[in-house]
Amino acid sequence: MKITNAQRAQVLVHALPYIQKYKNKIIVVKYGGNAMINEELKDSVMRDIVLLSLMDIRVVLVHGGGPEITDMLSRVGKKTEFVNGLRVTDKETVDIVQMVLAGKINKNLVNLLSVQGGKAIGLSGIDGQMIVAQAKDEALGYVGEITEVNTQIVTDMLDKGYIPVISTVACDKEGNTYNVNADTAAAKIAGALGAECLISMTDISGILRDKDDPETLISTIYVSDTPELVAEGIISGGMIPKVECCTEAIRRGVKKVFIIDGRVPHSLLIETLTDEGMGTMLISGDSL
Repeated sequence: MKITNAQRAQVLVHALPYIQKYKNKIIVVKYGGNAMINEELKDSVMRDIVLLSLMDIRVVLVHGGGPEITDMLSRVGKKTEFVNGLRVTDKETVDIVQMVLAGKINKNLVNLLSVQGGKAIGLSGIDGQMIVAQAKDEALGYVGEITEVNTQIVTDMLDKGYIPVISTVACDKEGNTYNVNADTAAAKIAGALGAECLISMTDISGILRDKDDPETLISTIYVSDTPELVAEGIISGGMIPKVECCTEAIRRGVKKVFIIDGRVPHSLLIETLTDEGMGTMLISGDSL
């Protein structure tokens, strides 16, 4: 379908209130899943982030990279073991995690943003001791539980006009490196930055009342209602820790958290710059 110049102008006019709303505000985007694996989708997401940045919206990109870590471990002959959804991480594994996350994936994303005309800089949780952690469980090895978030280096980069791209490896005061959950890191970074919103890009359309029926998408959830939704089985499995991270961000002062489908082209722009949005929004308060 061909779009006329008048229609293009109308789109921009409709987006204006949202551009004004987010101007000079911080948006944290947690990025992973299929949107990161599919090259065409990845290019689309990077273009969206550059466009938001050019609108003077201060975007911080926090990324994971579990599938690529698993692939690299397989290449070097290391078997991946998970306990309660967490990767058992010995010293050799954490070195590979750092290499893949802070090296390959982080720099590829920075490069893609630059190609699209963005001004990006790659950081890890180790830089400026941004993410300080301690061992979560001895049985898990170098899996970190975040104890401190220092965002000075992030705000410095934002003030200089950069898009910070953050890989979620952490450190402790003794110089050890830890693998930390990207959802948790994004929530705590968003809280520490006083972000206007956190947008979690996932592999589903949001939270559904019936997981097999996309028409049952819940557009708005109050964080006080999440325990009941867990008890009813509406929030279940891997969505439980994700929603817990979203709730953590709200409790740390983030105004809104969105769970959106990163597989949909331009889902980031649809969520931020239109009336309808497209995923599930979590906010503070309750429905009563």
